[in-house]
Amino acid sequence: MEEEYTLDDPTLLLQAASDFGHHPGVHSDASAKAFLHRFPLPVIINVLQTKADVPGVESTLVACLERIFCTKHGASLIPQYMVSCLLENFGENTIPAAQLIVEHDIYPLLLDCLINGNEQVATASMDAIKSLAGSFEGMEIIFPANDNEATHLRNLAARCSSLGRVRVLALVVKLFSVSSSVASLIHNSDLLNLLEAEVCNTDDTLVTLSVLELLYELAEIQHGTEFLPRTTLVQLLSSIIGNTSMESILRSRAMMISGRLLSKENIFKFIDESCVKTVISLIDGRLRSLESQDADECESALEALGQIGSSIHGAELLLLSSPPAARHVIDAAFDRQGRGRQLAALHALGNISGETRSENKIMLNNDAEESLQHLIYESASKSPKLTPSGLFLSVLQQDAEVRLAGYRVITGLVARPWCLMEICSKQEIVNIITGAHSETTKIGMEAKYNCCKAIHWVFMSSSKLTSDPALTGIAEKLQEAVRRGPYLARKLQEAQPLVMTADRF
Repeated sequence: MEEEYTLDDPTLLLQAASDFGHHPGVHSDASAKAFLHRFPLPVIINVLQTKADVPGVESTLVACLERIFCTKHGASLIPQYMVSCLLENFGENTIPAAQLIVEHDIYPLLLDCLINGNEQVATASMDAIKSLAGSFEGMEIIFPANDNEATHLRNLAARCSSLGRVRVLALVVKLFSVSSSVASLIHNSDLLNLLEAEVCNTDDTLVTLSVLELLYELAEIQHGTEFLPRTTLVQLLSSIIGNTSMESILRSRAMMISGRLLSKENIFKFIDESCVKTVISLIDGRLRSLESQDADECESALEALGQIGSSIHGAELLLLSSPPAARHVIDAAFDRQGRGRQLAALHALGNISGETRSENKIMLNNDAEESLQHLIYESASKSPKLTPSGLFLSVLQQDAEVRLAGYRVITGLVARPWCLMEICSKQEIVNIITGAHSETTKIGMEAKYNCCKAIHWVFMSSSKLTSDPALTGIAEKLQEAVRRGPYLARKLQEAQPLVMTADRF
């Protein structure tokens, strides 16, 4: 059992530090981690600050720390811990942390760790610089007024290796997420142009792919919708999607980034609708082309359209484009030729139908609603199932993942009276959705329950349906399933203890 260490008595720490510092040979990362698990770095630093008058404290602990920092694990703690310590522990009567960083030339060291350190060190340095960006003084260090400063991120990227440039760009993305004001500085410093320029450089596919992954992260940042449309990013992504000579994986990522960016409801405040229509047309074109038989690219295209369709405006554009891009989503959703393709299409249709939108934002404008109904009935008429209810039942009779996606589709679509009538016309659908034991996983039970609630709410809102004696059985099943909740049925399946009298001889 490990001895407990208390700050009041540094004896135990000093003995362990002496043993560690004088240990013959090179320490491993494992031994450094074990030592720091027992005596965390903040504790060691605290003892150095508060027990300096104890004989041997300084020399013993410094020797120990030197050995720790010679390991990769120890070195990775330097940038993040030291800067974080500075930022967290200065007060009104102390020298500001930013001033200490400038006076001791610490920031260039952090940048050097970023571009030249191993992955752990680079990550720690990035986190430290992000912490620094949390203060006004820190922002002045990271974004110098003089564009010619060697520490300016644009100049740093210009003199780096390809790996170093990717790390600098990763730092730009991390800083962009700090706040809208930092994002504004990054935009005004033309640092977003660095990402665009790197994507345009097709000499290194791995670097291009890495930068596309960073753009994917960037598109997720909420305040990014205010700044990204001011760049040529959307046009650049469009050129990648439409370039058939590029590798499929690059087109796939460009489609996914476009979908993520254009899924934001407020994006249409900052971007011209014609640009969105162009992106939709290009993605739809990839789906229609023979080359898009590539399964991964097909799934990426469907997922991208689904993301765009998660907003009301996006869904309406998909349904009202000419030809409607939503047609390929709907056809693929009920086509069992490719499972991954069908799954992606079902989830996309769930988004378009409004499953992810709030209750008052499910329905689209009249023209889009008419198009949605027409496309689903058209798809059904071309299939052996003939009716939408037949298509829904076919989906719910497949494996658990497909059923889950099917629940999402019905949850969104059932807000439409025509869909509710299709559901009520098939007793098998009602039995699956209200059945007690049709799902065994948590996510499946929750998806089915949400679907059941949506059907029940729409059903009970219709006086015509509730007053129809022929539908009384459906109403009772829906009410019972909603009352039962998502998990109660599963609990009833669990083994119950059996109590009986013992046999006597």
